[in-house]
Amino acid sequence: MKTSASVGLGALALALAAGAGFASSRQNAPESILPPGFNEPAAPAPTPAPGPAPASRPAQPGTPAPAPAVAPPPVELLPPGAVPTPTPTPTATPTPVDLSAYELPAYAKRPLNQLGAIGPNSGGVDLNAFGRANGRTIELLMRRLDAPLPSRWLSIALRRALASRLAPPPGVNGADFAAERAWLLLRMGEADVARAVVQSVDTEDYTPKLFQVAMQAMLATGDPAGLCPLAEPASGVSNERGWAFAKAMCSALAGKPREAGQQLQSARRGMGRTLDALLAEKVVGAGGGRSVTIEPTEWNGVDRLTIWRYGLATATGVEIPAELFGTVGAQVASWRATSPMIEPADRVGVADMAAAQGVLSSLALADLYGEIAAGGESTSAAGARANDLQTAFTGATPEERIGALRQIWDSGETVRERFARLILTARAAARVAPAQDLAGDSDRLVASMLTGGLDTMAARWRGVAQRAGDAWAMIALTDPRGGRVRPGDVEDYRSGDQDAERLKARMLLAGLAGLGRLSEDEAQRLGRSFDVRFGLENSWTRAIEAAAARGEAGTVLLLAGVGMQTTSWRGVPPEVLFHSVAALRAVGLEGEARMIAAEAIARL
Repeated sequence: MKTSASVGLGALALALAAGAGFASSRQNAPESILPPGFNEPAAPAPTPAPGPAPASRPAQPGTPAPAPAVAPPPVELLPPGAVPTPTPTPTATPTPVDLSAYELPAYAKRPLNQLGAIGPNSGGVDLNAFGRANGRTIELLMRRLDAPLPSRWLSIALRRALASRLAPPPGVNGADFAAERAWLLLRMGEADVARAVVQSVDTEDYTPKLFQVAMQAMLATGDPAGLCPLAEPASGVSNERGWAFAKAMCSALAGKPREAGQQLQSARRGMGRTLDALLAEKVVGAGGGRSVTIEPTEWNGVDRLTIWRYGLATATGVEIPAELFGTVGAQVASWRATSPMIEPADRVGVADMAAAQGVLSSLALADLYGEIAAGGESTSAAGARANDLQTAFTGATPEERIGALRQIWDSGETVRERFARLILTARAAARVAPAQDLAGDSDRLVASMLTGGLDTMAARWRGVAQRAGDAWAMIALTDPRGGRVRPGDVEDYRSGDQDAERLKARMLLAGLAGLGRLSEDEAQRLGRSFDVRFGLENSWTRAIEAAAARGEAGTVLLLAGVGMQTTSWRGVPPEVLFHSVAALRAVGLEGEARMIAAEAIARL
């Protein structure tokens, strides 16, 4: 099962650039963060509305599945610039100020080779997680990675890596590398984490690329006040009109209404009465104690939701027409699900998507339903689920608790909703004691526990789970005690006739082989029978094996995401799962590898 590791990331990057083997994302084309009229000197031509996404081609056995060729989300997220960082031009100071009084002492400055929000003891990866991989190639892979990924657990692991304090790989500036990480996090729906990454950089070290992404992060979290430390220095390196509006908003928030009014008038010169300028004016009014009303009719003629409109409307409580959310990508649903400015009853509608993507944990999702229950909304569908969840935790009898769990699980109408219900009940499912009369519920109980990473609790059901059933397969993959699995049991699991059951069996084989729970000879023999080609070799397999051999956890996670460029688990070839799981295990991420392998069973 070993393949050559002599070829690094360069060949894979060339394949991505040429569109060979992997679908290239269009999200790397620079575009304006703001609608027409917000740029100087001249506004660009309006972006045409995206057409329907063409269907993706079926994945060929043994090759990483390409992502469907879809248009980028018209939320107008601005990608980091691909050009060398220009030298910032200092902005003239109106009055002499002794800036030395405000400079950080040397001991308090954060080094550019250790930027990030979390360390290894907080769930992050090692400082050198990208090692000696070519930095420009890593940035290219990040920028071309389509999000969301089909695997929730891979998204969680990649989020932790991107949020970690990292040394930039050779060839890239630390601040620019932070910008690329934050940009990918935003596309993954992780607005709060992206914000934390950009804020891990001292303002004096910001580059034009990081200023661009920082504005995206602050707007995605609905916090225009977060722009205030950046507005003045950003204006010296960018002619984006949004920074002029930011200065006006920040002056108002600082209690300087007269100065804010003058800056607002200057920023909106030549724009007329537009929704985008009105939203900025509303922020200025809120800071200056002046009420600015935006009527629903102001949205007439607005055909898409931009990040400027989303961020300022969310910050000021302006209702966004529901139909505009159909013009943006999945990441915006996750931004809404995690926004404290939006009422729980409004967030719960997008929480399923956020949980399935890994943005919301099982605990966070349960807490959201707890807020629903506390609000007394028992008449709504979400309120009924909140009451069932409470019963699942506190029911007087085991029958009452398992009955409530079944109610929640059966309430999902789509595949994503059903998976989100499993995430919601992870802790409640762990409170159910294994019993033979509950064998029929074991598949969903085990799957639910594993969405929360409760592998030890799930392993208790080994003696109850039906042999060659889904619960047995997931426990065989995730039992923290490890142990070899008999090839005959794997063959028995293949007995189903449905396409999904046959694919599950191939995924089980790939996961067990990657985790080392089958011998190499057993895996090769079963692979020939199951049509899983463990000896597949291409630029991607060579790159991920080489990264694993170098111990680069960050590179391995990024490449695992590149291998899963598809919209669902049905498009992920078993060979990609095998190489991803084996590489993750090799760099010390066996827990994540086990959860990803089991997720393939739970979601097919």
